[in-house]
Amino acid sequence: MVRRVVQIVVGVLAVWLVVLVVLGFTHAARTGRQVADRFGDSLQGSATFTGADLSLVRGALDLQDLAVRRDDVLGKLSLDVAGVSCDLPPLGLALVDRDCSELSIDGMRLEVSALALLRPRKGKRPPMRADRVVIRDAVLGFGASAFAPNLGRVQIRVERAVAGPTRFRTPLSWLFALRELRASFDLPAGLTVHLVYRGGMMSAAGSLFGSEPVEIPVSLPVREAADDGAAELRRLVEFGKRVAEELVARRAQEWLRSKLPGR
Repeated sequence: MVRRVVQIVVGVLAVWLVVLVVLGFTHAARTGRQVADRFGDSLQGSATFTGADLSLVRGALDLQDLAVRRDDVLGKLSLDVAGVSCDLPPLGLALVDRDCSELSIDGMRLEVSALALLRPRKGKRPPMRADRVVIRDAVLGFGASAFAPNLGRVQIRVERAVAGPTRFRTPLSWLFALRELRASFDLPAGLTVHLVYRGGMMSAAGSLFGSEPVEIPVSLPVREAADDGAAELRRLVEFGKRVAEELVARRAQEWLRSKLPGR
């Protein structure tokens, strides 16, 4: 009797695995379209991708060459991502739970002419969620005056970033849960700043700070439950300005100390 029960269970599991393989193959394109549409819908643009792979057995969704385009009265936005990988619950549980345990974004290129383009409207679908976000090789370009009047184009190069639980209300939402960051800022007049963040400490080196890094403790901005995408962006801009001011102030203090060693 026990042997018969074991055979039935093994047979059912085998059939279930075959069903998952077939569903993954037949639903890959549709699932990829749903994910791409969530990106496009949140940015009020049109989204495309060249390929999608879905494995319901091991729990994974991979998108290739995701692209979002927008061109309207607010300006132009282009988003290109070479690869997006989402780790899903295995053994078919992704059919009921589609949040990513880890979301990996590789080769991202974002270009926006105005910060307002990143303020998403309330879409038909809920924002994407991930327990962990890993970003590699990202270049984020912001047109002149995107952050402040008379400020030229700013480009951010992210070598690697790791963030904790994130709900993507905007493409920059992961900054609220930042854990690690290696990046550089290319500023007008040929200035470059290299940033490293880890364990609550931010260090900066480069054209403005000299060869020796300046290090300060940093408290990440707190996202309120009622915040929408526009409120998130305001908090991030304020946070960036505050960190920049603190880094410059720390460098000035260190410079004074070096010139006045007896004080």
